[in-house]
Amino acid sequence: MTFFVDVTVRGYELDTQGHLNQAVYLQYAEHARWELLREAGVAQEKLLAHGVGPVQLEVTVKYLRELRGGDRVRVSCELFYGTGKTFELRQQIVKEDGTVAAEITGVGGILDLDARRLVPDPAGRFASLATKPELLGIGAG
Repeated sequence: MTFFVDVTVRGYELDTQGHLNQAVYLQYAEHARWELLREAGVAQEKLLAHGVGPVQLEVTVKYLRELRGGDRVRVSCELFYGTGKTFELRQQIVKEDGTVAAEITGVGGILDLDARRLVPDPAGRFASLATKPELLGIGAG
């Protein structure tokens, strides 16, 4: 299931050329990931209470079109799980006219905050914490 959050590009996020600063694309992607977790019932407080936290291990951004102040975009987020300790993240930043402005892909995991190691089954851990695990790409736990 693809999750979306809408964002409007703000003037203070622009670089000297008048387009969205490259680091802000990553902030938009991060915002969408946290909103996805919150909507799925896995707010930051809940993660901390269970001694875990999501971590980004790898990220790649493909900048495809510029974004300018006032542009409204939709930031998507999907998670895909394999059999290991990590999962794949796929995100897009899409302009109102449907043009893809950026593609963000990455590898994430769930860190055990005491052991400082990745948990062995991130889908299972998310499923045990989430009230809407289907939003996270997993069946009900």
